[in-house]
Amino acid sequence: MKLFRFGEIGNEKPGVVVNEKWYDVSAFVNDYNETFFAENGLTKLAEILAEKQAELSEIPAGARIASCVARPSKIVCIGLNFADHARETGAEIPKEPIIFFKATTALTGPFEEVIIPKNSQKTDWEVELAVVIGKKAQYVEEADALDYVAGYCLHNDYSEREFQLERGGNWSKGKSNDTFAPLGPILATQDEVADVNNLKMWLTVNGKTFQNSNTDQLIFKIPALVSYLSHFMTLLPGDVISTGTPPGVGLGFKPPIYLKEGDVVELGIEGLGTQKQTAKNWKAL
Repeated sequence: MKLFRFGEIGNEKPGVVVNEKWYDVSAFVNDYNETFFAENGLTKLAEILAEKQAELSEIPAGARIASCVARPSKIVCIGLNFADHARETGAEIPKEPIIFFKATTALTGPFEEVIIPKNSQKTDWEVELAVVIGKKAQYVEEADALDYVAGYCLHNDYSEREFQLERGGNWSKGKSNDTFAPLGPILATQDEVADVNNLKMWLTVNGKTFQNSNTDQLIFKIPALVSYLSHFMTLLPGDVISTGTPPGVGLGFKPPIYLKEGDVVELGIEGLGTQKQTAKNWKAL
């Protein structure tokens, strides 16, 4: 299945894509949240589609597409998980996964504006494959790890490099600004993805290609990441793991290239759809 969420901020509803048509399933499902995944929601939704698809209505034309999952308990990110990206930033290739967190308040829809934070000079982009957890995971063996995965989606792991690298402390302060985690447009269940280790991924800014790679370049693959993380924390249903970005981020150029107001960022992963964000400077409400 391909799941999505739609509607105005604070009033999002769940939907499902069937034969390229986008249907509202809010009459049968509350939301794509921790409870949905924990209570075997994917199986129940498949049964609903088999029995009641004719009763579903298409979403309104022009409806806002939201993050494909509701705010999870956590967004866990993996740093430097492409060797070429590690090299372009001057970092060593990690021997174990590098972990940092992105605040869940950064979550946003795939076609929203990205807000350049107050006092930011170094807002950057990162196309990434994200994994959504389907059931509670603790001390999971790598061989069993995919049993805990609900599906996959597209994520742009926006980063403010000064906040991240020059202000001391944890990377999370440069990763967690509002709008820095556009997710979606769809969550594709595992059966929808022929080979998650061979998906083309790309990102452009103002029409110029900056990132062009493939998930086959991941250093630590998805089963290894799920297992590894589950030995340090409990992964809850609906949690998001963002698996790392390929080379081509703004930080890696000489001189670096960072976003400015009006820049248009477009990105995609094969089979998981595309995103588009226009950069806008922060303004006080």
